[in-house]
Amino acid sequence: MATMADVARSAGVSVATVSHVLNGTRPVLPHTRQAVLDAVDELGYTPNTLARSLVTSRTRSIGLAVSAISNPYFTEILQGVEAAALEHGYSLLIADPHDDPAHERKVVQLLHERRVDGMIVAPSADPRELITYLARHDVPTVLLDRVVDTSTDGSPRFDQVCADSAEPVARLVTHLAGLGHRRIALVAGLPGLSTTGERLAGYRDGLAAAGLAHDDHLVVHGDSESAGAEQATAALLALATPPTALVTANNTMTIGALRALQDRGMSVPDDIALCCFDDFAWADLFSPRLTAIAQPSREIGAQAVRVLLDRLATPDRPARTVRLPCTFVHRTSCGCPEQPRRGTAEQPRPSARSENARTPASPETRATSEKPEGTAKPLPSASPEQPLSSVKGTVS
Repeated sequence: MATMADVARSAGVSVATVSHVLNGTRPVLPHTRQAVLDAVDELGYTPNTLARSLVTSRTRSIGLAVSAISNPYFTEILQGVEAAALEHGYSLLIADPHDDPAHERKVVQLLHERRVDGMIVAPSADPRELITYLARHDVPTVLLDRVVDTSTDGSPRFDQVCADSAEPVARLVTHLAGLGHRRIALVAGLPGLSTTGERLAGYRDGLAAAGLAHDDHLVVHGDSESAGAEQATAALLALATPPTALVTANNTMTIGALRALQDRGMSVPDDIALCCFDDFAWADLFSPRLTAIAQPSREIGAQAVRVLLDRLATPDRPARTVRLPCTFVHRTSCGCPEQPRRGTAEQPRPSARSENARTPASPETRATSEKPEGTAKPLPSASPEQPLSSVKGTVS
């Protein structure tokens, strides 16, 4: 196996020059650099990353701890992390904490023992042990998707990257209310997760904006899983006055809710309207096609890597939280017809079971028509994929 000394002899330079070329630690004349690279190629030299890490105290590796890797949302985040890491010359070590606080603490310790340069972690619903470990060992870390307030003043102790959750859910609720629905239910995620709390807050904000009262019976927890959402949806449908519209708070719970509706022979949107948080590849293939909030999954992963590399380069800078905007994807499960091509007017209609259903006026006349008490102001026409204009990427 060729060594760095072999490369130096072949290129006619010193071992130190070869090291500077391979590690980018000092400028080298172009013709000298090319001679070294030619020698590396000719001899088939492979750098010893272990030996290099002993000298530099860096392994150029990132630990990623994310649960439910099979979930398409987290799969796309992983793809974004991997692409950005490779672009900057970093390898990736991956572990699944299974959303279990004790296991989360264990896998993070194992990654740390592998001497990763930093970590990207999607924390569990109870991340206290995780935060304690990371803080005690001063591990450069970016918290992903789920935010955690880790200081007494509520400011983040660790860098965090996520999508906005509250305002997009409010958008779904006001959209359904604008179609005439007055009993809009939410299948929420696992209690304790920041995303669950934020989407619950968005749901309440949407009801308030629509002039609708909050009803505790219309909020159920599917625990961020398909089976839990199926049971939760069944409970909603068993109410004396069941909902006429449903918002599901992530993609796996959407599947569970659809299964519960199918088991009862219910049709979407004719029997009940449905909107979901999280778009996924086959959402457009359902009949009806699913109206959804799409998160920028890959960009969340890529941004997490960039923030972590910034942290490694500047360890003492204040922690920041980066929130990325979502997109409202307007399809037909909400009760609206197929979206017209750009340049044509949209004529939304309520689904058959919406209370006090009425034939909505055209977009031009709706703005001045009198609204029944408790009905939301309808939204303006939306293109099939419309960024939430009021949701901006923020850094705090």
